[in-house]
Amino acid sequence: MSGCEWIVEAHGCAPDVLADLERLKRFFTRLIDGMNLHVVGETAWHQFPDTGGITGLSLLKESHVACHTFPEHNSLCLNVFCCRPRPIWDFEGELAQEFGAVEVQVRLLERPFETR
Repeated sequence: MSGCEWIVEAHGCAPDVLADLERLKRFFTRLIDGMNLHVVGETAWHQFPDTGGITGLSLLKESHVACHTFPEHNSLCLNVFCCRPRPIWDFEGELAQEFGAVEVQVRLLERPFETR
C-alpha cells in the first residue's frame, strides 16, 4: 500500500488571476471533487496585502492540499498529498485554463508505507 504526492509548479500565469481569491476557491473545489478527496473542516485562506498573493490549505481525510500564488512572479505552487493512490488529474490543462499558465511542471512522488 502506498500514498502519493503531487508537487506542481505553474509559470507564466496572469498576475490578476493569481490574486483572485474567489477563482482560487473554485479551483480548489474542482480539484478536490475531481480527485474524489474529502475536506475536513474549512479551508484556510490568507491573502497578502502587499502582493495580492494567496496561501490556501485544505485538510483532507486523505492528507492535504496546499497552494501558494505569487502574482509578482506569475507563478503558482501546488501540493496535493494523499494517503491512498489517486487517479492522475489534468493539472496542466486545469492550470492553463484557470490561471493562464504557459508552463506547468508536475512531479508525482510515490509514498510507500512500510508494514511490519
